[in-house]
Amino acid sequence: MRAEQLIKAPIDDVWAFFSEPNNLSQITPPHMKFKITSGKPEAMHPGQIISYKVSVLHGFPTNWVTEITQVKLKKYFIDNQLFGPYKLWHHQHIFEEVKTGVLMKDIVTFKLPMGFIGNIAIPMVKKQLFKIFSYRNKVTNEIFD
Repeated sequence: MRAEQLIKAPIDDVWAFFSEPNNLSQITPPHMKFKITSGKPEAMHPGQIISYKVSVLHGFPTNWVTEITQVKLKKYFIDNQLFGPYKLWHHQHIFEEVKTGVLMKDIVTFKLPMGFIGNIAIPMVKKQLFKIFSYRNKVTNEIFD
């Protein structure tokens, strides 16, 4: 899955916001009840482990643990799920300076558990991810407007 958003703000401001794990709760839909459980995260760095509780399915909270595997300052960072609802979760966050601000790109690669049954749910999960990114885009525009 891919998502893109143009943010009309300087790269320094955009990077500072998105590389701060505590800001995730602001850009996650409220019904998901996102909460970091690993304490106050330090500055983003490769090897950083972040655990949180989130309701991926409405009303069913789950524990999720991700690792920041790569960081290139003001260019990109990548997180992988270590434990959580997906069989595989690989999320690339890419930031590209353009004349009018920052083009933020997300590339999410995921696999669901439960083999064939999980594969049946892929369209539903893609639809849910689209809604999550749409919400994030709306809130991000409000923050940087």
